[in-house]
Amino acid sequence: QVQLVESGGGSVQAGGTLRLSCEASGIAYSWTSMAWFRQVPGKEREGVAVIYGGDTYYAVSVKGRFTVSHDRAKNTVYLQMNSLKPEDTAMYYCAARTLGGGFGMWRGNDYNYWGQGTQVTVSS
Repeated sequence: QVQLVESGGGSVQAGGTLRLSCEASGIAYSWTSMAWFRQVPGKEREGVAVIYGGDTYYAVSVKGRFTVSHDRAKNTVYLQMNSLKPEDTAMYYCAARTLGGGFGMWRGNDYNYWGQGTQVTVSS
């Protein structure tokens, strides 16, 4: 059974820090790319950070504040979020792509596995 489980969300004040974790299990083959998305009700999902081929990519809105990393031993991807702003409030989702071939990185349909999400709330 393939499963992505996010954790680490919560409520913090502006300027605070959170670290999200995404543990992948049951995937019988290596992933090509993993990403973090976020979504506010009524709006489309926004790509936040991507790790692919040893490189990391970030949305302009989080560049310099968020860092995505991967612990191979734990098969876990992290999103370190510093200097949080109220605009960062959203449900955060972990996504993984295990398929080969060319693909984009910033659309939901670029990924074939998703976690259930973890809520991040930042107050002023």
